[in-house]
Amino acid sequence: MSLLYIVVLVVIASALLAVAIFRGLLVKTKADYLVAGRSLSAFVLVLTLLTSWIGAGSLFAGAENAYKNGFAALWLPAGGWLGLLLIYFIAPRARKFAQFTLPDLLEARYNQTARVLGTIAILFAYVAITSYQFKGGGNVLHLIFPDTLSAEQGTWIIAAFVVVTTAMAGMSSVAYMDVAIGSLVTVICVIATPMLLAKAGGWSGLHAALPATHFEVLGNLTLVKALEFLVPTMLLMLGNQVMYQKFFSAKSERDARISVVGWIVGTVVLETLIVAIAVIGSALYPTGEVAAQPYEIIPYTARHGLPALMGALLLGAVFAKVISTASNYLFSPASNLIEDVFVRYISPGASNRSVLIFSRVAVVLLGAWALYQALYAPSILAKMLYAYTIYGAALTPVVLAAFYSKRATAWGAVAAIAIGTWVTLGWDLVQGSWRLSTKPQPLNEFVHAVGFVVFYPLFLVRSNLPSLLADRDAIFPALFAAITAFIVVSAFTPKPSAEQLAKLAE
Repeated sequence: MSLLYIVVLVVIASALLAVAIFRGLLVKTKADYLVAGRSLSAFVLVLTLLTSWIGAGSLFAGAENAYKNGFAALWLPAGGWLGLLLIYFIAPRARKFAQFTLPDLLEARYNQTARVLGTIAILFAYVAITSYQFKGGGNVLHLIFPDTLSAEQGTWIIAAFVVVTTAMAGMSSVAYMDVAIGSLVTVICVIATPMLLAKAGGWSGLHAALPATHFEVLGNLTLVKALEFLVPTMLLMLGNQVMYQKFFSAKSERDARISVVGWIVGTVVLETLIVAIAVIGSALYPTGEVAAQPYEIIPYTARHGLPALMGALLLGAVFAKVISTASNYLFSPASNLIEDVFVRYISPGASNRSVLIFSRVAVVLLGAWALYQALYAPSILAKMLYAYTIYGAALTPVVLAAFYSKRATAWGAVAAIAIGTWVTLGWDLVQGSWRLSTKPQPLNEFVHAVGFVVFYPLFLVRSNLPSLLADRDAIFPALFAAITAFIVVSAFTPKPSAEQLAKLAE
């Protein structure tokens, strides 16, 4: 059986590496690297959007949620589904704008300060997302080779592979790797779900094995907790730079809009199947190793609940999915360092060769930062919600206002990004509950101490709130603070010029 798993993983890894090498040979310019030469068809866009969105967040954090709460875990992906409905109307406008990064849009519609703050928020959020892809992939390798590789060693291997393949060809490598991965994962999940349901005794057997709350709309969740899952996901989807970069890479506005339709269908189907596999796994394996680490339920179920070949293919699909999402979210902040820092401030007249060299260096540096976080992050689910919140609260309201508000001002946007980021970073830190590491590290303790000083005003606010409010996750306080700052500051600062509004008009 181990040989079968090795063969499947080697074949998948070799295919992904071959795609990266081939696409890397075609990269000659900045546009080739950052937006794949604006050449992606609707078909390629559907699969790369689907594959970049569904990664360790769904396969590990979402699965952990499903193991504990049953089908109520669908509140988490449902936020993405709601976001997609609005994105259908945004996609053509994004392609018409056709720049390289989301901060390009922020500067065009607002000002240079908004661009800089947006870049900072993206770096924090996307490196965090990349980190838990590394961690999830390391867990997969450990499950496949429990006597050979620890989860930490697996994390190192995944990180190295992602950094190398992403550095080679940028968006071109990422998009075309996604085509193969998206196809593989979808087919395998469609086949594996009914096989696992039959093993659990069908729908009646599933009901008999699990508590009734696993089949209720809210399950064990309160409505507020369910919304704390839904809202961050929806906001990340609406403001997602990875998505906007894919739209910037489309052949046309029509391809961008068509791709959203396929993305909606694929996301609803695939994320529902992932939750179903996790719920079935919770019925098959309610105790033992996986009960202590429920985020491993999907790879564990693949390893122990399916015939050898199908289990190897599902594990291979999870492995490939983590690789893909990590590549997307590593490449995206690297493109910010390229376009929003290097080309914008350090070397405005840089040649294509210089840009490509710096691009690859940026991928390596951010990959190292993400690896550090992956090795010391205590929880994939907690890391995911932190990343979604910092992005959704700080950037999404500003991005949506850029497309749909004529009254939103540059300094209103600056205030919203700054306040949203500040509240998200500090909300848990001020209570002493957040650490970069579960292991005592002098650096982490120093960061925590400095952070307490920086966020002391937030400590005063939170310590005087009723416990019902103070104990909530950061999404609603951060979102409320950001939107309030946006509205108030916009009301007292000059309206945007007609030229600024025209850049994002229909």
